[in-house]
Formats: sequence, C-alpha cells, structure tokens
Amino acid sequence: MINKCLLPVAGYGTRFLPATKSSPKEMLPIVNKPLIEYAVQETVEAGLTRIGFVTGRGKRAIEDHFDKNYELEDQIRGTGKEDLLQATRDLIDQCEFSYTRQKEMKGLGHAILTGETLIGDEPFAVVLADDLCFGGDDGVLAQMVKLFDQYRCSIVAVEEVPDDSIHQYGVIAGEAIHEGIYRVTDMIEKPSIEDAPSNFGIIGRYILTPDIFELLRNTLPGKNGEIQITDALKMQAEQGCVLAYRFKGRRFDCGSIDGFVEATNFCYEKFYKNGL
Repeated sequence: MINKCLLPVAGYGTRFLPATKSSPKEMLPIVNKPLIEYAVQETVEAGLTRIGFVTGRGKRAIEDHFDKNYELEDQIRGTGKEDLLQATRDLIDQCEFSYTRQKEMKGLGHAILTGETLIGDEPFAVVLADDLCFGGDDGVLAQMVKLFDQYRCSIVAVEEVPDDSIHQYGVIAGEAIHEGIYRVTDMIEKPSIEDAPSNFGIIGRYILTPDIFELLRNTLPGKNGEIQITDALKMQAEQGCVLAYRFKGRRFDCGSIDGFVEATNFCYEKFYKNGL
C-alpha cells in the first residue's frame, strides 16, 4: 500500500521573475491558494499522507505554510476570516511532513534520489506542483494509486501533446494493454518532433517502486549534466515493467505564464466565482 509522496520543490522558478526572486514559485497563488497546497490536497485525496519535500535555498515559506501560525490564527479567531484557513489546517492535521535539501540543481532524477532518505524501501508517488491537475470523480493521483494496486509497478501519467511542444516533455513509446494503459517500451527525454516515438508526453505525476533509487544511482548525467528520471525509468522498463497511464482529467502547465493564467481563470470560475 502506498502512503508516501515526494514533492520536488527546489527549482528557482526563473520564468516568474521577479516574483520568484525571494518567494518560492510553489507559493504563487492560484486565486487565493498557493500552488503547492493544490498538490498536497491531491495527494491526501489519493490516501497519501506522509509527504516529503525536496527543497532548496529560499524555500522556507513552504515549510512555514504547512505549520501552525499562532499569531495569525489568534488575530482572526472568531471572525469570518477564520474559515479561510480551515482547509489548510485540515491538511496539516492529516499529514506528516518531512524535508530534505537538494544541494545542487541536477535534474528531476537527482531530486528524486535526494529524497530517498525520506522514502526508504517503499513504493511512493512523485507530484510536480507545476502541473496542476483536476480529475473527475477521482483526482489524477488517486486514479494512478488504483492502477498500482492492480499492477504493482512504476506508472507515469501521460497526455497527448502538440507537435510544437513535444520537445519540452519526456515522451514514451508503448504497447496498449487496456484502454488508456500502455506498457512502456521506450522513453526519450525532450526529443525533436522527428525523433519522438509518439505524441504521449509525461506529466508531473509518477508512482515509483523503490528499485528506482539504485537505477538513478547508475544513471549517467545527460544534457546540462542533469540526471533524468526518464533514463532510469527506461532501464526499469527494459528490466521489468513500467506503465504509462492516459489519465482522466485536465492538466494545467503552471510552470509557464500562459498555463498559470489559464489555471487561475479556471479555478476562479469553478471554485470561487459563485462562492463555492
């Protein structure tokens, strides 16, 4: 049974400068809730309550957010604003948070390997807060947890991406074994359109078995000296089984300005405009 999730949050967020000069990009608000809280909420809804953050320099605001603020709570106690903190309080009460620091920015694979100390020898999920996802009855991660319960192997979430964006993704090739489920036969990190084996790009939702750590230790750095999780997953697929899951729902790329604005408008219309 999976109960741990790793959230790599050490990146600089340079596309959002100057806003991210002193504030983590994960703390930028989608309407009135920081991006990282949406991610944690999705993990809790999937039944994962032991949450590890791989942080970096200047990320203390994330740790402070998932802690009690006695002075603030005392100031708003008994007022109408008290309810605004209730959802965050509930997450704090439900979860066990732990933190480790990534000393160098050497790719997602390196960030996940840095988090080994928080995970141990257990299967776990990885959520990238930049990808804000909304499912139907079940969130994207909850859908993947159900798949893991059935197949017991590493799973990556994928969606069809346009040709002009395919160079921004890890891209899979696979054999369909069920509707929306593919057994991965190949993975390429950020290919050109000519080299892409499909138009299925990996988004920021993973479920990984613990042998991934040893594979990451043996993964050679690629472009820009970064250790890519796709390279380790490719080795894992060759040795055993990795599945790609075409999730049900909608994903916003909040690592880009356009995607962030689109997500903000969507959440305002869906959750806030009518006082929901």
